[in-house]
Amino acid sequence: MLGLIAGNGNFPLIFIKEAKKTGEQVVAIALHDETDKTIEKLADKTYWINVGQLSKLISILKKEKIQKCVMAGQVKHRKLFSVKPDLKAIALLAKLKSKTADSILSAICDELKREGIDFIPSNTYLKNFIPKKGILTKKKPDKNQIKDIEFGFYIAKENTRLDIGQTVCVRDKSIIAVEAMEGTDECIKRAGKITDSFTVVKVARPKQDMRFDIPVIGIKTMETLKVAGVSVLAVEAGKTLILELDSVVKSADENNISIIAV
Repeated sequence: MLGLIAGNGNFPLIFIKEAKKTGEQVVAIALHDETDKTIEKLADKTYWINVGQLSKLISILKKEKIQKCVMAGQVKHRKLFSVKPDLKAIALLAKLKSKTADSILSAICDELKREGIDFIPSNTYLKNFIPKKGILTKKKPDKNQIKDIEFGFYIAKENTRLDIGQTVCVRDKSIIAVEAMEGTDECIKRAGKITDSFTVVKVARPKQDMRFDIPVIGIKTMETLKVAGVSVLAVEAGKTLILELDSVVKSADENNISIIAV
């Protein structure tokens, strides 16, 4: 039996489908106001909790005798300012030197490990959704766009080193927008208000924690790229999940967008 702590988006839904292909049974712990309710149709069993209910989370996992667990799907970072943690979560947060999403999630993993529950990488069962180096679309980046990719990759890596964000938007070697707490889609939308025909670069953190810290692209991202007028999407090869991969590439081809894994 596998536990799944499910955030928003299609990631948790696709994870369940792929896990069940291997015969895995999945108990989902869904988050109110985050998780898609479709999860109830896919998981073998579903529990609903609020963000911050750490004691309840542990209680559910122990009740179901779950010893391995996965985190899949984002929780909006802005919730850090509105969540009402229970006493166990308050105690955990008080020990942290910083309250970045990374440090909080890592602390949760460590806390559950002390309870006998191990987290496995969230890309387990999803190897086919992680592209290797190469161009995925019909359209190839031109020479100037390649330069923007190289420049953006360097800047994005520096940002992740400082734990700022994983995405930057670039045009003519100028930074148009940098991802912060609002997330990838909002970063792209901000850039689209300034210019069009720009390049989006998304990378992994230098010390990527595969239990929860995987960059994810999906069909929703493609809609955002389309509306913003993006020309190129570059992702880090071997470290980025592209969910609904065939649909993403088809959408890119239809909208004259290049996708490249670097």
